[in-house]
Amino acid sequence: MRFEQLDLNLLVALDVLLEEQNISRTAEKLYLSQSATSSILARLRDYFKDDLFVQVGRKMQPTPYALELQLPIKEMLNIVRGSITHRRQMDLQNYSRHFRIIVSDYILQVFLTDVIKNVSKEAPNLSFEFLTPFTIESDALSRSSVDMMIAPEQVMIEGYSTAFFTSDELVCIADKNNPRVSEGLSRETFCDCGHISVGFGRVSLLSIEKWLVESKALKRRIEVITNDFTTMCRMIVGTERLALLPKKFAELNANFMPLKILPLPFEAPSFTEHLMWHPTLDSDPVHSWLRDKIIAQGQISQQK
Repeated sequence: MRFEQLDLNLLVALDVLLEEQNISRTAEKLYLSQSATSSILARLRDYFKDDLFVQVGRKMQPTPYALELQLPIKEMLNIVRGSITHRRQMDLQNYSRHFRIIVSDYILQVFLTDVIKNVSKEAPNLSFEFLTPFTIESDALSRSSVDMMIAPEQVMIEGYSTAFFTSDELVCIADKNNPRVSEGLSRETFCDCGHISVGFGRVSLLSIEKWLVESKALKRRIEVITNDFTTMCRMIVGTERLALLPKKFAELNANFMPLKILPLPFEAPSFTEHLMWHPTLDSDPVHSWLRDKIIAQGQISQQK
């Protein structure tokens, strides 16, 4: 189909090219040969009168104009999928789609493992790619290069669609044989011990340091910053360090590691997670169906 001399099928290809920035991976997703995909890129360059992509080493770097096109193209395709093509029917058994979701290993291991297992029974042709928030910034969602994100409430983007997912209690973990906490955890020990924290972009994912100083007059001595909760748990073993993390994840890992779970020696806010997605996906029936499955799992966890 053409609109003002533009073959609209080319926009679908451009959307994938902007996401993958690689001819061969784009060809695989479009079920085309590499030569056919290169031909599509040539047609796009001719229409837009711009290179769109420049080869830098092994990567195709989008031009500034291509980046300007990325969001409006994604929004347009989302509207078409959600309001027109997907409205005709939702045959989940035969429906094929790749979802990219930003989540921490805490959310993935505690909640989404069961969700994906159950979803695969109803929609076997859906595929998933999970991106860690510690290397993918939240603006990836605003650029529409991912489908949804589950993260702490404080990193939600204003103006985007959100839903409460779950809340958890914060606890402290230590090595099971840590002599510093053999008789429990005091405020003094909490401050004297070294701590391991998880990084989220440029700030701590727990974002608790400022709160500790302002409301509790406590300051943690951060000695190690990791990029996921699992590594944080493993790095506690065999040391006298402490770490703060959600209770459900602590309990899960205590089944496999010699960890001691300790209540905090002060009152602390709950650890609240929200689901966020681009507003153009609000009416997408498959996206909505998957969101409902994920949110339901969060609600189940609240009852345990």
